[in-house]
Parts: sequence; C-alpha cells; structure tokens
Amino acid sequence: MSIMFDKSPEKFPYKNNINFLAFCSVSPVYGPAAEAGKKFINAQRDGGLCMFEQYSDVSSRYRSAVAKLLQTDAKNITIPVNTSEALSTIANGYPFKPGDEIISFVNEYPANHYPWRLQEKRGVKLKLLKNDNLNGKIPEGFSGVWNFSELESLVSDKTRVIALSHVQFTSAYAADLEKLGEFCKEKKIDLIIDAAQSLGSLPVYPEKYGISAVAASGWKWLLGPLGVGVFYTSPEFRDKIEITMTGADFMEQQTEYLDHTWKPYTDGRKFNYSTLPLNCVESLSTVIEEVFNNYGIEAIKAEIHRLQDFGLELLDRDKYTPLLHEGINRAGFISLIPKKLKAIDVQTKLREKGVVISAREGYLRFAPHFCNTEPEVEKGIGILNKL
Repeated sequence: MSIMFDKSPEKFPYKNNINFLAFCSVSPVYGPAAEAGKKFINAQRDGGLCMFEQYSDVSSRYRSAVAKLLQTDAKNITIPVNTSEALSTIANGYPFKPGDEIISFVNEYPANHYPWRLQEKRGVKLKLLKNDNLNGKIPEGFSGVWNFSELESLVSDKTRVIALSHVQFTSAYAADLEKLGEFCKEKKIDLIIDAAQSLGSLPVYPEKYGISAVAASGWKWLLGPLGVGVFYTSPEFRDKIEITMTGADFMEQQTEYLDHTWKPYTDGRKFNYSTLPLNCVESLSTVIEEVFNNYGIEAIKAEIHRLQDFGLELLDRDKYTPLLHEGINRAGFISLIPKKLKAIDVQTKLREKGVVISAREGYLRFAPHFCNTEPEVEKGIGILNKL
C-alpha cells in the first residue's frame, strides 16, 4: 500500500521561496519543528528557569524518538551538538595503545578524519583505504569509493577500529553496513559509522548490523536545526570509552551540585557533560516523531529513490554524467559529473534561478527528499539542462 506523504508548503515553508533539491547539505527545517524550537525559545524568554516546568522531558523525549528511529534502546542515545563532537568523544576516549591501528578512507569528510588523525599523537597508526575510480568510471581527480578487498588486506591483529561514512559525501557511495558489521564482529573490531549523509534517507540499525557507534548531524536528511545531532553507542562499547569532557550534567546526582561524588551515568548520558541546546533538541524530536517515525524510513527511502529515477529520466546526459551505484550501495543522493561547466558554477547559476543543488569536490549532488514533488524535480532538472 502506497503512503500518502504530506508535502505541503504548510509543513515545508521553504517551498514558497525556492526549489530545494539539496537535502545532503544544510536543509530547510521541517515547519512544525521550527515552530517547536521557537516556542521553546519564547518560553525561556518569558520565564527563564520557569520554562522547565513546561519542558521537563525534552531530553528523554529526544532519546526515545531517536531510539525508535535506530531500533535500539533509549539508554544507548547521547545528544551531541554535531558529528564531530560525537566522533571526537569516541576517538579521544578510546583505550588505544601505541601500535594500535585505525582503518578509514582517504577521502572521508573531515568530521570522520581529524578525530582519528589526532590519535597519531598517542602512537596509533591511521591506515587509509585508497581512492578507487571504479575501473575508470570516475574521472581522474574525483573522489571515488573504497574497496572491500583492500579493507580486508589492511586488517591486522592490531586493528582496533574501522571508521567509515555510511555514505561518501562526494561520490554518494553507500557502504553495505550489514557486510561491514559481520566482518568487524568476526575480527573483533569496533565499527564506527558517520551517518551524516544517510540518517533520514536510508535505514541505519546499529544493533542489527553490529555497529559499535553511530554519529550524525540533525540538519541534513533529518530536516532539523543546526546545533544538534544523533549519537549512538552500544553498552559494551560505551564501557570502553573514557570520559574526556566533564561538567555538571553527566553525574547521577544531577542538581545536587555540591555532592562531588564521582558517579557518572553509564548510559548515553555519560557523554552529555553540560548544558544542551534544548531548543534544537525539541525541534529535532518533533521532526523525527512526526516524519521519520510516522512514515517509516523504508517508505521514505523508496520515495527518495523514486524521485531520483524520475529526475534521471529527464537529465540531459550530453551535459551531465550520473555516477550510479546499484542495490545496497545506492544512497539518498546522486552525484552528477558536469561535462561543460564547473560544478560550483552550475550551483551558482541554479541558485540565481531559484533552484538549489549543491556542489562538492567537482560533483553536483542531486538530492531530492520525500517531501519533493515530481513537478519540483521536473522544473529543477529542466533548468539544469538549459545551463
């Protein structure tokens, strides 16, 4: 049975101003989520501390909503400001010893590179998978994909962590999380996934896939505000991670501030050391509950791919070459290689005509979400073809 998605301007007010086809970048906030955030700010404006009488369960509501999205327990959820904070928390607190190894991809987004690079100061070796151009399918100088055979060859008895993005932010290559998880479980390696480019467009089920930790931003596919993300850790993995950031809020005694007993939480709150951007948390909870947990991520994925296919049928292949990945490796967006113009120039020209498609590292990233309509995609691709 097909799902009737509410794609109205009432729920997505950006439609009154622009044709947005770039949900792999900073996305417009879901209308009711924006209003929820404003309502929280107004409550603080009008009452300061009194706002907590109205918003006593903001954090627990968020953890429950995210847990349902990830098919896990709310105890495994931490509230991060962004992906970098979550991954830095893991990397800096991981019990590495000199000579230990981390495996990642040479073209990872900085949020999933620098936290691991920093561990070289601790005597840890960072081994980077090479850029694979898919037998010439990807032009020279463009970021491509990583190769599973090379990954297997790099693993040694000193490998402790494999840190990869679910979806590569340039080439739109989606990793097979189930295959990766099974491999890491067999080798007793912790799999850390940056899901910034997938969460909200593809299923991410860490317990099903055997993932130790997941980090993501809330302002891309999740349609939330800047300032809050998603952070999952399994109980066994969380026990390994040392606390590297401290404050008033990660202790079980909560507001008994002069009780200095060292008694940190052991659930996901272990990493929430201080005051959170609760207006953003309230906003993201709203969109996860009303959209992603309401429609279901599988249905949203199917609608995104349907709109991708619709756009590809209209695309002028003499001007743009789509980089297509099949099956499990297909992401929420498609990277296009312009043949006649630079990607950044195409982005600028489209913006002048009211269409938003983002450019990264030479690619154009065609990224419709479930909330787009066929006429919006048709108009956007039509303008793209005329440049």
